Amino acid sequence: MSLERLKAPSLADLELMAFEAYRLLPDAFRQASAGVALRVEDFPTEDVLNELELESPFDILGLYSGVSLQQKSVSHAAHQPDMVFLYRRPILDYWAEHDESLGDLVTHVLIHEIGHHMGLSDEDIDAIEASVKGDQIT
Repeated sequence: MSLERLKAPSLADLELMAFEAYRLLPDAFRQASAGVALRVEDFPTEDVLNELELESPFDILGLYSGVSLQQKSVSHAAHQPDMVFLYRRPILDYWAEHDESLGDLVTHVLIHEIGHHMGLSDEDIDAIEASVKGDQIT
């Protein structure tokens, strides 16, 4: 392969990786997150940066936006859909500086953010992540 043809993964490339990572998650995890939309954007919005009091858009790799399953009730009126955002540029920046495959990193961020939707503990999220480690995404 010619070196001048190498490029950073696009938004569409990262989105495909995220959907493939999602497909490899345990069935129960996917079923519990079936109503969550997935979006890949280059960076978080200014509103997100301000709300989370972040100094840089590179300080966040992903975000769950919505009401967790633990907090929802039958009478809860949804104003916006539950969403998981993956931020391409911060993910690529993190990937470039750490010894982790891009597929593993995308999977990690996706599981972490869906875990917020489900109200899972860090231990539960780690266990789910460990269960998919053998299913490499390239």
